[in-house]
Amino acid sequence: MALPSTIHRVVVQLSHVDRGIYETLQATLARHPSETTQRLVLRLLAYAICFEPELSFSKGICAGDEPDLWSKGPDGRVKLWIEVGTPEPERLLKASRHAEHVVLLASGPNRFRWDELYRGKLADAANIQVIGVDYAFISQVATEVERTIVWELTITGGSLYLTSAGQTHETALESLTGAPTPDRRFPR
Repeated sequence: MALPSTIHRVVVQLSHVDRGIYETLQATLARHPSETTQRLVLRLLAYAICFEPELSFSKGICAGDEPDLWSKGPDGRVKLWIEVGTPEPERLLKASRHAEHVVLLASGPNRFRWDELYRGKLADAANIQVIGVDYAFISQVATEVERTIVWELTITGGSLYLTSAGQTHETALESLTGAPTPDRRFPR
């Protein structure tokens, strides 16, 4: 018998100063048994960093052909495709042919090796943006994850400040490739 998903209820007080967004985000997330807590943290950060009203979580790991998050227009076309971790560059290039804008929140124990091998392959795709997030930061925040997650998150000047379980953490959001479009500045 397969293990059930773990349900997390999330509240994020978001102050994205760079984009002028001040919202209270609420979500219910299912974490697949094969998904690490670090990956869950990355998905939540991607949701906050790239927030727009139409943004939603996809089936994720359960549906290999879907992104981690996406935003669709009224016609059903994908406006924003968001991946987390260190996926194969071919996956991002394929997504860039079907979505207006593709964002990768790159983090993981092998991220710097991934940068060396694959970042150059993405440089020519004008609609792909790669944002690097320190894996030590992700791992530290992951140790504080409970079934109910309450964060205060401020993004300003390319830095991210997160308060969780009474602890405040800080990290830089590195713009690794791709210029953000005027209406999508992740980070600025």
